Amino acid sequence: MKIWIALLLATFAVGVSAQDQCICDSFKWATCGGTPCQCSVTVGTGENQNLDCSKLIPKCFLMKAEMFRARHGLSTRTGGKPVDTAFVDNDGIYDPDCDANGAFRAKQCNNTEVCWCVNSAGVRRTDKGDKSLRCEKLVETYWVRLELKHKAVNNAVDAAKLQDAVATAIQNRYSFDKTLVKEVQYDPKARLIVVDVQKEKGDRKADLSRMAYYMEKDVKVLPLFKDQAKFEPSVDGQKLEMENILVYYVDEEAPTFTMKRLTGGVIAVIVVVMLAVAAGLLVLFLKRRREQRYSKAEPRELEAM
Repeated sequence: MKIWIALLLATFAVGVSAQDQCICDSFKWATCGGTPCQCSVTVGTGENQNLDCSKLIPKCFLMKAEMFRARHGLSTRTGGKPVDTAFVDNDGIYDPDCDANGAFRAKQCNNTEVCWCVNSAGVRRTDKGDKSLRCEKLVETYWVRLELKHKAVNNAVDAAKLQDAVATAIQNRYSFDKTLVKEVQYDPKARLIVVDVQKEKGDRKADLSRMAYYMEKDVKVLPLFKDQAKFEPSVDGQKLEMENILVYYVDEEAPTFTMKRLTGGVIAVIVVVMLAVAAGLLVLFLKRRREQRYSKAEPRELEAM
């Protein structure tokens, strides 16, 4: 009898231990359970999206989860362009349309009548239009530039060691291939670190958007991992704590923004300037007409005298 009780207690202990291990380290809002362990997150109108927690969660799923939490009052706290065609995300978070693998669909509408085309990072790359807008394909982002500013430190940072420190921190924190960190530039006076992460055009294995999005959240002190650590590269034993981040995206094909993208304020300024120029030209024209009339009238007055 004692043997059976011992076996039951052991089985129960193993079950509890397995349940404790059923967590999603790569996403703090995931709900996990079952045997085998399966994790998911609530998105959309209450659907459960299954997750693979052995790697970073696709950015599209992350954004959908954030939007769901925001709608339901749940907490969501969690050096220039590299090329002329690089652009930043000026639209912020929206509720994206994802495929079954977590990739963004080329056309996004955010459950509205207004639509736009995005790149593989889910960032708008065209003007907005109506639902008739055509997005032929999902254009891949093959290069991201991360502009990071670190907080003041006690000792000078060895710039020669910085690239390896940043690449190692990215690999350790995000399980990302450090060889894709192609260049790191450093301005010690501004405490500015510029990191270029780039893959070959045509490469569809490495997902730069996941790494960049997780890093953005880490720097903004809103980590998506269960582990609430920060992104802190270490140089000569000195950790660099980041206080600001800006991400530039470079796609395999240039974006197609037009003048329609100008804001109302910018358009108003342009209109005022154009009106001022037109008024100036009109005044100059009238002034010259008056001078011409005066010069013709003067000889006639002399002849009469």
